[in-house]
Amino acid sequence: MSRRGGRRLFWAACLLLCLAGFLLSLLVGPVRTTPADLVAFVKSPDRVHAAIFLDLRLARAVLAFLVGAALALAGAILQGYFRNPMADPFVVGVSSGAALGAVAAAALGFEAAAFGFSGPGLLAFLSGLGIVSLVYALSLRRGGFKVETLLLTGIAAGALASALTSFLLFMRSDSYDQAVFWLLGSFQLAEWGQAATIAPWVALCLAASVWLARDMDLLALGDETAQALGSPVRRVRKAFLAMSALLAALAVAVSGIIGFVGLVVPHWVRLLIGPAHRPLFAASALAGGTFLLYCDLAARTILPAELPIGVITAAVGAPFFLYLLHKKR
Repeated sequence: MSRRGGRRLFWAACLLLCLAGFLLSLLVGPVRTTPADLVAFVKSPDRVHAAIFLDLRLARAVLAFLVGAALALAGAILQGYFRNPMADPFVVGVSSGAALGAVAAAALGFEAAAFGFSGPGLLAFLSGLGIVSLVYALSLRRGGFKVETLLLTGIAAGALASALTSFLLFMRSDSYDQAVFWLLGSFQLAEWGQAATIAPWVALCLAASVWLARDMDLLALGDETAQALGSPVRRVRKAFLAMSALLAALAVAVSGIIGFVGLVVPHWVRLLIGPAHRPLFAASALAGGTFLLYCDLAARTILPAELPIGVITAAVGAPFFLYLLHKKR
């Protein structure tokens, strides 16, 4: 099969799986419902089924899709940015920084809400972006920076944020149960307001990344070569770093830390459709959203009690990534 035919097959399969995932999300939950109930609700809406199908299940499914798309797109951007398939939002410290903000809010009892975020979500968003800004500032040298310096600074900042998070949990053990939500990820508190808050930003970052995809292709040749071919390397790198940080911070702010989506999904998509970044960015967003839809379904149905979704993504993502590494080697 040609590369173009393979891409068409990939898009068709992803779209079908995505639609099926949304349908299953509407039917699965603590309250038993059937396809006949859903059809009857569509024909004649009532308040009870509206609360079940729309306010609880559809809102949760939409938020899971948006978070998955954001994490996968952030991972695809950072893998191209660092020219390293091991890169994901954790490497620049945004996930660890966001977790620190959320746990600090839980430990201090910070409840102020704004822009559709809860108190912990708001501090998670701000601290995640703050860590990335600090990492970028520390990486600057005479107006420029090296990618390797940024990578190592991000890892160090993330480790420091994780240490502070552990310290807060040790000092305030009574906030541990609430902190688990942020450290392992969940969509139990999903609301339409959260989806409405992050959806425009995810769409904007996706459009901007697709528009700048040619510059990312040139960056893969090296900064000097990209600049010689007409790419404004410094501005492009700033734009991509800002987009990846924003996407990851938004995702953590509404769902907590969900690992491996930004690492495995773009890697998997690249193997299937090729390394060109314009289709890669769009396909990663769709595949990431679809992947997290099914992970959320698994988290709700595997056990009587709901599992943190981070457990599911790690259980699926870690063995798959080890397989990819072994196959590549």
